[in-house]
Amino acid sequence: MTLPAAVVSFFFSSAPAIADLKICNRMSYVVEAAIGIDDKAATATRGWFRIDPAACRVVVQGTLTADRILLNARALGVYGASPIPQSGNDMLCVAQDNFVIAAARQCRSGQTQVPFTQVTPTQGADGNLVAYLAEDSEYDDEQARLAGIQRLLVIAGYDAAPIDGVDGPKTQSALAAFLKSRGLSSDIVGSQNFFKTMVDAVQTPSATGLTWCNDTPHKVMAAIATEDGKAVTSRGWYRIDPKTCLHPDVTGQPKQIFSFAEAVDADNRVVKLKDKPLNWGGDRQLCTRETKFETSEQTDCGARGFAPTGFGAVDMSSGGKTLRFAVP
Repeated sequence: MTLPAAVVSFFFSSAPAIADLKICNRMSYVVEAAIGIDDKAATATRGWFRIDPAACRVVVQGTLTADRILLNARALGVYGASPIPQSGNDMLCVAQDNFVIAAARQCRSGQTQVPFTQVTPTQGADGNLVAYLAEDSEYDDEQARLAGIQRLLVIAGYDAAPIDGVDGPKTQSALAAFLKSRGLSSDIVGSQNFFKTMVDAVQTPSATGLTWCNDTPHKVMAAIATEDGKAVTSRGWYRIDPKTCLHPDVTGQPKQIFSFAEAVDADNRVVKLKDKPLNWGGDRQLCTRETKFETSEQTDCGARGFAPTGFGAVDMSSGGKTLRFAVP
């Protein structure tokens, strides 16, 4: 599966901040949101709020007094390289896990700056304030939920494409096969925990395909490369949180798969043990770069703004392989 570059829109109109503030997700991704509150020249941030497709989450309860409300959103690591562009103008501090930061313009140890976008939420019929996360597909709630299910089915290896939020025999067949393989009843599809069930399933080591599992206390960033007999395509980065697994998207039937991964700290700096980077790779030199990338050209990496990186070949002869990243 190739992740599209989702265009995130924040739908809003002017409204007084007099009630609970909630974020609603009309994207086909399970997201984690953080908010920033500007009030009398002081800026605080808090997060992360996990929000499923077609769901809403209250992020501030009660009357909110603020000069500005800001928002940042990220997709779960299970989706691979983040499909959500970050282009806000306010650089504010966040932490990797749940956080509340009172002075969010000066980061401390374990905090990083990310771009926030200003929003002015709409006041709904219930009196609450709401801001919507949306893709350029402009899904309604029902379409966003179905597209979210389709996307996770594809990542899990089932043919539910295209990811369009439109129901049909292919989607229903893929969903039925997924439920059967996990021993789940069809009743669970309508439950509030269904996306958690799907994400947990996708993050479980699989008997087929490649699975990365992060057994370290650090965040791991990984890249994959596939050889089709004509060219080698390298792609990254995939975020694998501690104690979780991830299936990188692999299309077709490549002749060879290669893998590279490295542990990073809260500031996205490579973790070192005894002055050596904590990474997992091999001798095959392929091109990577620090930001999201995909390239089928593996020569003159440096001249093209890439860096040669040692990937390791993955033995897929048994049909499936789980690579576990651990601290030596």
